[in-house]
Amino acid sequence: MSNIPILLVKNLFKSYPTAAGNLEVLKGIDLAVYPGEIIAIVGQSGVGKSTFLHLLGALDRPSSGEVLVEGTALSQLHERELATFRNKLIGFVFQFHHLLPEFTALENVMMPALIAGGNGQDLRGRAMSLLKDVMVLQRMSHRPGQLSGGEQQRVAVARALMNEPKIVLADEPSGNLDRASSESLHQLLWQLSRRDRRTFLIVTHNMELAQRADRVVELFDGRIKSIHTNRK
Repeated sequence: MSNIPILLVKNLFKSYPTAAGNLEVLKGIDLAVYPGEIIAIVGQSGVGKSTFLHLLGALDRPSSGEVLVEGTALSQLHERELATFRNKLIGFVFQFHHLLPEFTALENVMMPALIAGGNGQDLRGRAMSLLKDVMVLQRMSHRPGQLSGGEQQRVAVARALMNEPKIVLADEPSGNLDRASSESLHQLLWQLSRRDRRTFLIVTHNMELAQRADRVVELFDGRIKSIHTNRK
């Protein structure tokens, strides 16, 4: 594993204005993440896990502090640059798949690359390959409403990988799945990470999933309470 972080977080703070004053969600987080690592982010509800993930993925901006991806400080990018950077380097998988209901599974997977300006016909082969990787190629012509919950999340994983991101951020990716589908999805994420040496940060309440990660980062009251390295 490289000793140069792919993702570096420096003294990260995030607060939101409320009628009662500023609500501090994150209170000074420092973290270095290395290429190919799987990091599980755990903690009770309301400790800032999803907020942290949104800041890492440039879906929101911190109140202070810095996030660097491959040495690029996200705070230095304007909105249009940030959108392009995010689309190319970062993939997202959420608890709710957010697939577009009017498009097929194949079209949903192709969408990030089409947004980036790719040619639809050229991208079709890659999207089909990804659907094969996540074992739902036979469902490529089906719309999300015709897929099971597990199939929908597998399509969402394929979509997250379409632009070959360096980092994949997953927010409770198996939170709405039954136990068997959850275990199958977890196994898939690990296989894809190891095969492609891709970095995953996964927010989860599932401790079985967390125990399989390379490191477990526990948040408490907006801060990192502990970082645990799992034995391999």
